[in-house]
Amino acid sequence: MDKIRSYFDRYFTRQTPLPPGVHHYQSPPDVPVPFRLHLRIEEGGEGILIINASTVLHLNQTATEYAYHLLRQTPPGEVAAGINKRYRVPFSDAIRDFQDFSRRIATLVETPDLDPSIYLDFERTAPHTQKFSAPLRLDCALTYETSDKGQVAAAPLDRVRRNLTTVEWITILDKAWDAGIPHVIFTGGEPTLRPDLVDLITHAEKLGMVAGVLSDGLRFSDTGYLHTVLQAGLDHLMLVLNPAEEQSWEALRDTLAEDLYVTVHLTVTEHNAAEIPAILERLAGLKVPSLSLSETSGALKSVLESARELAAHHQIQLVWDLPVPYSQLNPVALELQEVGEHIAGAGRSWLYVEPDGDVLPRQGLNTILGNLLNDPWEQIWLRAREVAPV
Repeated sequence: MDKIRSYFDRYFTRQTPLPPGVHHYQSPPDVPVPFRLHLRIEEGGEGILIINASTVLHLNQTATEYAYHLLRQTPPGEVAAGINKRYRVPFSDAIRDFQDFSRRIATLVETPDLDPSIYLDFERTAPHTQKFSAPLRLDCALTYETSDKGQVAAAPLDRVRRNLTTVEWITILDKAWDAGIPHVIFTGGEPTLRPDLVDLITHAEKLGMVAGVLSDGLRFSDTGYLHTVLQAGLDHLMLVLNPAEEQSWEALRDTLAEDLYVTVHLTVTEHNAAEIPAILERLAGLKVPSLSLSETSGALKSVLESARELAAHHQIQLVWDLPVPYSQLNPVALELQEVGEHIAGAGRSWLYVEPDGDVLPRQGLNTILGNLLNDPWEQIWLRAREVAPV
């Protein structure tokens, strides 16, 4: 691999990239593990490969070309001959590298519970620096209501006067898919309070989108509801853990036992600060793969830093690029003070849709780019690139 990378470093940027477009492959029904692949090729030659509407791979120009030939079922010898001619790479190196790429894709097809957004082991550019034809993800706040009716919401309810209907959200999902957005996350507030959440996940799955949910998880302790959501096509979940509530832990255990990628969000508060080591040890014991962190006060900064170190010690991956549901317990304003990729990608790699259809660069940044239900997508995306240029 190192040898072929050196060849690509020398020659690849001098070649005309593959033309932009969307490509699809559906495996024959008689294969041992049926699968489907969607490939979106960007103008600069980078690509987005979606496996089974559940995992998004961000590919550099090299890997995108291999993915293109994989979808077209091009014989390895023909692929290698083309690489040899275009990039002056030895035929034997090219065919070996393409076969290695194909094997890794096959491994991902057969591997359950993958992180919904990952990179293959190829050289890649820095995150969120590409000029995408559309964002990689749309965060959809279905409602700003929360499970705890006595809780004072942190959401801007004075600005958002209504919630979209099911038909209106379906229209938005259709528009997003037509624009080339492969990944949607349903958030809030508490999205499970919407009786049509299952319908919306089902529609996203039908389109071919990766579908995630950000939730307090309480309804997922009902295994009947959990299985209904899973059958609809849910691909990943961020569970906002309340460590003082055993029902929250029960929901976490139930979801981790399923064919589902689960991330936990933990808010450090004055009440749980002393218990953070024990909480993280319990999360590690449950084999939680990834964790998002925030704090309720800047005075807890040192506790938050300690929690990060403990998470790394327990080999729990830290996640910074997912929104946090608006609520009193999970203050978005503090979360957004952190410096990380979740800020760098806002308005570029993802956009945020409020319950009334207004589009923001990210949650908490109240610059309205347009309304996704009423305004043309091209106009919204142009405005997003003006607000957050690469």
